[in-house]
Amino acid sequence: MDLLTLLIGVAIGFGIGAWERFRLKNSLRPLLTALPDTSDVANSLSLTSLVRREIFHLSEQCQQAESELTLWKSLLDQAPISYLWVDGENNLVQCNQVCRDLLQIDRWQEGQLRLLLELVRSYELDQLIEQTRLEQAGQVKEWNFYPFPDPEESPNQSLTTKSLMLRAYSTILPQQQVVVFLENLQPLVDLSVQRDRAFSDLTHELRTPLTGIALVAETLHDRLQGTERKWLEQMLQEVDRLKHFVENWLDLTQIKEKSSQLLQCESVNLQELICSSWQRLEPLAQEKQVTLDYQSEDNNPILINGDRDRLMQVFFNLFDNSLKYSPTQGMVHVIVKSFQEQALLQIKIIDQGSGFNLIDLPHLFDRLYRGDPSRTRQGLTQSRQGSGLGLAIAKEIIELHGGSIQAENDGQTGGACLTLSLPLISENSSY
Repeated sequence: MDLLTLLIGVAIGFGIGAWERFRLKNSLRPLLTALPDTSDVANSLSLTSLVRREIFHLSEQCQQAESELTLWKSLLDQAPISYLWVDGENNLVQCNQVCRDLLQIDRWQEGQLRLLLELVRSYELDQLIEQTRLEQAGQVKEWNFYPFPDPEESPNQSLTTKSLMLRAYSTILPQQQVVVFLENLQPLVDLSVQRDRAFSDLTHELRTPLTGIALVAETLHDRLQGTERKWLEQMLQEVDRLKHFVENWLDLTQIKEKSSQLLQCESVNLQELICSSWQRLEPLAQEKQVTLDYQSEDNNPILINGDRDRLMQVFFNLFDNSLKYSPTQGMVHVIVKSFQEQALLQIKIIDQGSGFNLIDLPHLFDRLYRGDPSRTRQGLTQSRQGSGLGLAIAKEIIELHGGSIQAENDGQTGGACLTLSLPLISENSSY
């Protein structure tokens, strides 16, 4: 009886095992046959062989993926540009050694989960990452980064560290992760500062000998006749051009170094300022029969808070450029619009010349930039050719007044259009 019970139990056990094995095969086979590398052999191999084969393939794929990941990580670690990778919670996932050195990341090891803001105190970088997530597209941003040393790591290090000019390029990844590539622009900034300083020193040294040459030439002017006198007059014109260039460069350097300390602000009537600037160029305008067309939607006097002499310098430079390139019997349009809600004043200066070359537009306000010859030297005498500093000076002065200046081509006249934006005067505004 006991033997019969044992046999029945064994039979039931084998039956249950066979049934579970059958169910397992039926559940695994559709999964295995659905894989691309097993569909052709699913009917010729046993289930055990298929599982072993698939495990082997998956192991190979994992090893290959790990090898590729290690290779790419090694390449990024050796890359000369810094990068960092944050997850959807703004935890730092990866960064290379260049990034560690640039942003002074000392308190983090790979594998740790720490907020980027705890390691790098940069509002601009955090804002760039959030903007990338918001727009789901790559962003580009430049800013001055001030490294903040960790008091625990460097207790004796001064908190006044030199700033770095950075440019960042961000890329959105799945699950709201973001990768940021950082470029250190500080060497270029330092080089630009050194160049400007050297050029300023040079112009200072040129000032005295140019004045001496001009005095000697003026003394000889009345003593010479004929061809020699013409040569001397031509030399005086070239000396005047050099003196004008030197004065412009020194003026631009002074504006950048002393900033708003140079401004002697007062309430200025815009229309009177524009008309006074044009009157200084009236002889040139009459020579080319070019007239000024002033348009304003506001019948009341428009007042701005600014330095009258500096603003007149801006309009003088802009009108001088317009006269150079305007055709005979042309017209220079000045269109003024005020936006009371934004407390903003917009001034458009439009000529009827050939306009700007589109390639030159991004560089028009750079120092010493000379664009397309059709709008620079052709048809101009030596005395009327510019120094390449007028627009740069105008931009600096306008920005000192809290405004901006942009260049484009006018859609109607086809000529150059310079748009100035300045804050309107108010009772509470002051400089």
